[in-house]
Amino acid sequence: MLHFHSRQETVDASKGKRRMSDKDTCQPDRVSDQDCDGIEEGDTAPPKWSLWTLGGVVVFAVASWFAFHTCGRAEDPVAEYEPAVETPADSVADLDARGLTEEDLIRMSNDSEMLRTGREVYEHLCQVCHLSQGQGLVGPNLTDDYWIHGGRAVDIHNTIVMGVVDKGMAAWGRQLGSERVDAVVAHLLTWRGKNIEGKEPQGEIWKPRDEGEAPEEVEGLGEGNADSDSGNQAVE
Repeated sequence: MLHFHSRQETVDASKGKRRMSDKDTCQPDRVSDQDCDGIEEGDTAPPKWSLWTLGGVVVFAVASWFAFHTCGRAEDPVAEYEPAVETPADSVADLDARGLTEEDLIRMSNDSEMLRTGREVYEHLCQVCHLSQGQGLVGPNLTDDYWIHGGRAVDIHNTIVMGVVDKGMAAWGRQLGSERVDAVVAHLLTWRGKNIEGKEPQGEIWKPRDEGEAPEEVEGLGEGNADSDSGNQAVE
């Protein structure tokens, strides 16, 4: 390793000659016999922390190679990721696996905590396309009796999970997870029959078998911001 002496240069004004003082000079462990224009080649050992860091990197690399590629003790992140993105989650299979039915999703629309969560997710991701009260902009009106992909709770759940790629709606199933999808569905069910003026009807008319009152919204959630700049289309 090269080592350069740190010397303070001063000028002797009377003689016009440059002199070198030894103030703050840092001496190497050993100095070789080579000297070029006053620059001496030192032989100083590197700091111990750098050697420990290098050793740790080598050990980690060897251990990772055996764990991921030789012994198979750990699952390759790439092998774990690829199947997850090949196909979206199956909404029907998800509901079946959790034992949820149409009636269960409807009951969730009366759960204040579920509605609060659903409202938050809707405001963050959905209202940019459906607006704050679901009256529709890029996406369809969610408050009228017309539905493109079915108006049952399980149909709405399936649309959110699977998406409608050709219409620009992402498949939200894997990103949101089952509980937050359920919450969004519960929130949307509170808008049934409100028929807020907005985008023209799309799809086919659909009404629930039980013509009872739609679930009430939770107070204090606010109407949200209709001009939200973030998010994507949520349903239908």
